[in-house]
Amino acid sequence: MTQPPPYGPPPGGFGPPPPQYAPQHPPQYPPQYAPQPPAPAGPEFLAVDRHNSVVVDMSGVTFEIRDAEAEFSWPEIHTVHYKATPNGKALVVAVVLHNGQFYECQVEAKPKERLREWFAALQAILGYYKPLR
Repeated sequence: MTQPPPYGPPPGGFGPPPPQYAPQHPPQYPPQYAPQPPAPAGPEFLAVDRHNSVVVDMSGVTFEIRDAEAEFSWPEIHTVHYKATPNGKALVVAVVLHNGQFYECQVEAKPKERLREWFAALQAILGYYKPLR
């Protein structure tokens, strides 16, 4: 009975391929599958209740109102305003576009103290992105 050489593949055929079968060049990916570097991320704001949400991030402002979504990119946004509802229980965010169109979304703040947190966060986020517009 002959013993296999000690430098061969382990029993069962697993292990690295022999040198003659090893890839000579790194794999070439089609452009749409090539690994992409991560996009630089800026600050984000998220206000959400059980029906609506407002997101402010590096791409712009997104409203979701009962499963309908509206996205506004920074180049098309003229201004962004926010305020509390008269009863102080919800945040209202309004987007005014350069063409004069106006959109708004209302998000309930539970507990009410969350509204103060959202105001502070929105002030910082909008201050960050305003110079980029």
